[in-house]
Amino acid sequence: MSRRHILIPAGALLAIVAGFLVWGGLTENVVYYLTPSEAVEQRAGQEPGYRFRLGGLVEADWMQGTDDGVHFIVGDGDASIPVEHAGAVPQLFRTGVGVVVEGAWDGDVFRSDTLLINHDEQYRAVDGEGTYQVPTSRP
Repeated sequence: MSRRHILIPAGALLAIVAGFLVWGGLTENVVYYLTPSEAVEQRAGQEPGYRFRLGGLVEADWMQGTDDGVHFIVGDGDASIPVEHAGAVPQLFRTGVGVVVEGAWDGDVFRSDTLLINHDEQYRAVDGEGTYQVPTSRP
């Protein structure tokens, strides 16, 4: 029996095993991103404690600091969800900014332990004069 008859099936088997390992690792660690409207719509079909990412804008006039984080509302124009975030808050966190929080439902409140800020590539000087576009590619 030649070497080729052994190497080709062994290589194919190795590729299949590697594919299953990669696919299994990715599907177990995926955390989905939902808008507030989607989260409210899909809430009934979710298991208790189901973790997902919720993204939207911090709504005005309802941000309150707590001992271990902050309470605020995330909305998308159609739905609004109260969020209780435990942990540090990024410096750019404020009303009107886009956020992505990761956590789970707890009654009517979304409890978060991860908070990310969505920001643009524009730098504005402290005095508000002029902008600087951050380059997206390097020479």
